[in-house]
Amino acid sequence: MEIRHTVRELLRVRLATFALVVLGLTIAAALFAPWLAPYDPIKAKPWDSLQAPSSTYWLGADRLGRDQLSRLIYGAQVSLLIGIAGVSIAVTLGMGIGVAAGWYRGACDEILMRLMDGLAAFPSLLLALSLVAITGGTVLNIILVVGIVGTPWVARVIRSQVLSLREREFIVAIEALGAQPGRIMLRHLLPNCLAPVIVQASLSVAAAILLEASLSFLGVGVKPPTPTWGGMLRNAFETVGQAPWLTVSPGVMIFLVVLAFNFFGDALRDVLDPRLRGTR
Repeated sequence: MEIRHTVRELLRVRLATFALVVLGLTIAAALFAPWLAPYDPIKAKPWDSLQAPSSTYWLGADRLGRDQLSRLIYGAQVSLLIGIAGVSIAVTLGMGIGVAAGWYRGACDEILMRLMDGLAAFPSLLLALSLVAITGGTVLNIILVVGIVGTPWVARVIRSQVLSLREREFIVAIEALGAQPGRIMLRHLLPNCLAPVIVQASLSVAAAILLEASLSFLGVGVKPPTPTWGGMLRNAFETVGQAPWLTVSPGVMIFLVVLAFNFFGDALRDVLDPRLRGTR
């Protein structure tokens, strides 16, 4: 019932409806890419190099003659996989660290949060570049890098929630009844921290997609010939004077998907946080 009510509230927000449509279409394209893509996204056709948009290639062909539309559709798989999986890792690690720091406080809090502050002190892109240079540019490694980069922000949110909740009457009563700390954290603290975490996660997916695109554009992301939106932009940039249309489609897709996740996160925050209801 609560989920149904949340969905109804979300659908009342116009920007959330726009976000759900964009994200729904993108996810559908990623899931059904083998059936939607008209051509093999990695098969080179040098004789069709830099073809302009036409009835054969709706969005044109890149310098190796690969269909731009097919690569765009398959690129959605990589971007969404890295964004969602990377943020899932960040949420899992951040929740564990944040709950432990907020509950035990003292030396545990100091050590864990100073470690998180040290990670957060590095610009996200610079930290990601350093980690990818060490681990290599595979999809799995980039997912792990995105998870590590996003962990400090989740941990901070969770810690602040736990510090507030642990002084509430119901937590004090449960602790007085002899409940073990592990049970209190899993059964009572974490469920009450989910709302801000969900909002943070939806906004973080947008940042993760941008981070992956930036890494691929700089040439240290997912290795060719795997299609990625950032890699498509990099390839298009090298031939922008001859085929400027190749920069449009990946740029527009990055813009729309990141904007949709941000709109969705903002709408979700308004719905899940009672203090913000009615302020839209």
